[in-house]
Amino acid sequence: MEGKNFTLIGVNSDKLEDGRAAAKKNELNWRSFQNIQEGGKISTLWEVNAWPTILVIDQNLKIVYRGHDGHEASKIAKGLVGTPTVDG
Repeated sequence: MEGKNFTLIGVNSDKLEDGRAAAKKNELNWRSFQNIQEGGKISTLWEVNAWPTILVIDQNLKIVYRGHDGHEASKIAKGLVGTPTVDG
């Protein structure tokens, strides 16, 4: 989605060194925050009950998707930035 008004932020509960290794291995280039594994402040505030949880937030800061389906989240995010999806 290069050139689109879009921000991706990650939050992980892995051990810090594991998270860094995964980011390097998978060439992840977005900001990611560390959340402690049990009862972390970020997961508590965002009501994350399972990992991974994906939230798509629109330009009005309204959560338009909360779930675990990366394909569905991508479809919704692409719709928000006007990028065509495979099925329309």
